[in-house]
Amino acid sequence: MNKTILVVDDEERLTSLVQAYLQQEGFRVLTARNGLEALEVVRREPPDLIVLDLMMPEMDGAEFLRVLRTQHSTPVILLTARVGDEDKIVGLELGADDYITKPFRPRELLARVRAVLRRAGRSGPEPAVLHSGDLTLDRARHEILLDGHPIDLTPTEFEILAALMAAPGKVFTRMELLERAQGVGYEGYERTIDAHIKNLRAKIDSGAQDAQRIQTVYGVGYRLARE
Repeated sequence: MNKTILVVDDEERLTSLVQAYLQQEGFRVLTARNGLEALEVVRREPPDLIVLDLMMPEMDGAEFLRVLRTQHSTPVILLTARVGDEDKIVGLELGADDYITKPFRPRELLARVRAVLRRAGRSGPEPAVLHSGDLTLDRARHEILLDGHPIDLTPTEFEILAALMAAPGKVFTRMELLERAQGVGYEGYERTIDAHIKNLRAKIDSGAQDAQRIQTVYGVGYRLARE
């Protein structure tokens, strides 16, 4: 069955072009003009991935993403017309998996869509379960348990945590984590790992800085604390 992509953007021309291109590549495409419409589409027919513009009327992309993440871990790729990092970082902190800056080439968007879907559906040929204290990661079931209770991670967060849990104590650079999570590293995207780490800490830590499982190694990157 073809994967379903929801494209959320108030620019009708851009939405039509993206829809036509993705359909040509074999995807089923739904569209919405703002966050309110998008929430209704997600409720009615949950997509496999969402391509989301940030600047929209009625309900913008950031507010939509904030609401979405209270209910779903659907992968999200942000579209932003701003070159600066602030909007991108805010979006990633709200739970987006990747972003692309307008204007973009359709082939670049397609590559990112495929990469994020690959991460979302990735699992090993045999069950691979990782443990760290009361944290359990099951690759085959794509499941994270904290003290026996499931927690929701985006596909990118899941891959970053899997890399760290597979080698506790090992220091990973930002670029290494980016490559593990997305399959390829982009120099301009290296700092976005910080936003994903911030999200992970909020979900798996008690909040006390000295109790953080994911430790910052200043000037280098991150590591998972040994038990």
